[in-house]
Amino acid sequence: MSSIEESLMCRALELAERGRGWVEPNPLVGAVVVRDGQIVGEGWHARFGQAHAEVNALEAAGGASRGATLYVTLEPCCHQGKTPPCTGAIIRAGVRRVVAAMADPYSQVAGRGVETLRLAGLDVAIGVCETAAREINVPYLKLLATGRPFVIAKWAMTLDGKIATRTGDSRWVSGEAARPRVHELRGRMDGIVAGIGTVLTDDPLLTARPPGPRTATRVLLDAGLRVPPTSQIVRTAKLAPVLVVHAADANPPNREALESAGCECLAIPLLDGRLSLAALLDELGRRRWTNLLVEGGAAVFGSFLDAGLIDEAWVFVAPKIAGGEAAKTPVAGLGAQRMADAIPVPNWSVEQIGDDVLLRGRISSR
Repeated sequence: MSSIEESLMCRALELAERGRGWVEPNPLVGAVVVRDGQIVGEGWHARFGQAHAEVNALEAAGGASRGATLYVTLEPCCHQGKTPPCTGAIIRAGVRRVVAAMADPYSQVAGRGVETLRLAGLDVAIGVCETAAREINVPYLKLLATGRPFVIAKWAMTLDGKIATRTGDSRWVSGEAARPRVHELRGRMDGIVAGIGTVLTDDPLLTARPPGPRTATRVLLDAGLRVPPTSQIVRTAKLAPVLVVHAADANPPNREALESAGCECLAIPLLDGRLSLAALLDELGRRRWTNLLVEGGAAVFGSFLDAGLIDEAWVFVAPKIAGGEAAKTPVAGLGAQRMADAIPVPNWSVEQIGDDVLLRGRISSR
């Protein structure tokens, strides 16, 4: 692996990022066509159902593709889906060599793309910048491996770890500069989860403002179907989808009212008296949801964390101190019995946004 090849693959990875939020449940893919040491074409998968990165890059290169090398962040597909197989386009374009960052574990590809190209006489290499390629597609890879979406927990807290004061007031913990970042995150999610306590206390909209590439479904965890039909989330159900998750025997009259308002109601099993979050994630995975944002409250965060279902945390820390023994902290639930049992969160990134600090980290499995 040469530094030149790494540099070219890094460019392909940059291009792949342009599809984030637009292509899911497909993977993010970027491609670069190189001939005689010069980039002659670039492309990325821009929209779900539209042309893949390789095809876009080859079209940009035109006749210069013949005898060229194609750098692509994922093994080219070899099956007919919403678009024709990319391997056919690569072979027809006369590409001499293909360098892919990683193999595609999708069952209809999974090495067959590489095999097809090699059988056609192309030189194929796999593994340039593979770690980076896997990182940008962690949600896609998780969905394939587990059948569940990638789960991000997001909260804002003060320096002393409070998400609200002792009276329950929480507006606003973070500053104005941080709020657009939250809306940007919401705008690329398949779903945004909140508990009934948060809805009853704060009456949130849980929408992205301004809208992003995706319109997330607002997922309300409400075992007893207590959400008022007058709440903002219900009143806007025909503008942005709402999925109310409840126990099977909960409040039939309110279910009818919610469905009449445009909400979808989903009954899932209870586990130890609470909604089974594992069953919920299984159902969302069947719907091919790739990214799920959990916004609270503390009981919901605690339930997800106790069940080992959070993949990444986004924590906005504001430079203020709320104090108060009764003030709310971000994560409830059972929690760790000993500090040695606390869940590690390695490899944090730190970013200052206005007066606040955003901490991001991947949650380790227990």
